Amino acid sequence: MMRKTLIVAIAILLVTACNTGESRKKDTADQSATQETVSMLAGLKHAAVEGIMFGHQDDLSYGTGWVYPDGESDVRRVTGDYPAVCGMDLGDIEHLSPVNLDSVPFDHMKIFARQVWERGGVITFSWHVDNPLTGGNSWDISSDKVVASVLPGGEKHDEFRVWLDNLAEFLGSLTDDQGVAIPVIFRPWHEHTGSWFWWGQKLCTAEEFIALWRFTFDYLCNEKNIHNLLFAYSSGGDIENMEQYLERYPGDDYVDIVGFDYYQMPDAGNSSFTVNVSRVLDIVTEAASGHGKLAALTEAGYEGIPDSAWWTTAFWPAIKDHHISYALVWRNAHNRPGHFYAPHPDHVSAADFISFYNLPETLFQKEITALDIYNRE
Repeated sequence: MMRKTLIVAIAILLVTACNTGESRKKDTADQSATQETVSMLAGLKHAAVEGIMFGHQDDLSYGTGWVYPDGESDVRRVTGDYPAVCGMDLGDIEHLSPVNLDSVPFDHMKIFARQVWERGGVITFSWHVDNPLTGGNSWDISSDKVVASVLPGGEKHDEFRVWLDNLAEFLGSLTDDQGVAIPVIFRPWHEHTGSWFWWGQKLCTAEEFIALWRFTFDYLCNEKNIHNLLFAYSSGGDIENMEQYLERYPGDDYVDIVGFDYYQMPDAGNSSFTVNVSRVLDIVTEAASGHGKLAALTEAGYEGIPDSAWWTTAFWPAIKDHHISYALVWRNAHNRPGHFYAPHPDHVSAADFISFYNLPETLFQKEITALDIYNRE
């Protein structure tokens, strides 16, 4: 009798264990993610087998010598095609400002998101959120108490919840003509391994950062019912080893994509950029493989791109041998001469960028449209 009881007990435990595993049926971190968001993740995985998607920050918002004309894009002006990934930033949405920190109207962003979605492209949002404790911007690092202040029990927690409410309102408003929520990559608290943002390495403990990430995830997904997000964990480029990269990793249940940001500095040669990006990608892609996530170069570039062959002799060699989903270069500011990271038609690197575009392994909008990434299982 005891033996039979023991067998039954073991069977119950096995069934329970199976059911617990089955309770996480979706590959997305958010287990209530919309079908379109789940399909997006599957599509990104499929696309990564075909090649590396190219992305550009604020591609549709403005560029060299222009602002906001419908359908314009510096990448398109050079190649005849849009980037596969369009990045935008949500800084100042926390205040319900009509424009973001770079003066892009949030209403325009909704239009751009719909356009990219309708073409079958990918949208990613970063968030340069202001400092709630000091009243400064993201770069205000005058206090190392900011993260603690926004966590539950902190003096700015209630205000931070309001800021997340405002963020959620915007993210929830991203819908197509049929009212379908447009799936996007959300990349909060980026470059946290540096100390130039108030959530950075020297401004909070690892435990505080992880708590900040998890609270943001839980509040958006579980409190506000925003279910069209893939979450991207994105360090700075100052990564030496796996332990450092994962020190503030919030956990597999809170992340869909792992990446990092890296820029070529004016006093550094191309070989330094290529070697360092490739080295960190070795770490990040290993982390992605070990944790079942996608990998990406979430921000990169060379301001002004003074090298006429940079795309095929520095950028492409840095990423080509790594299994990553996308590589995104930063914005082409319309009001800061020389502050651009993708070429315009008259730029010295335009011809080389076309060569980069024509590589069979680089994916732009036309390839992504053909891959139909939102209809993948």
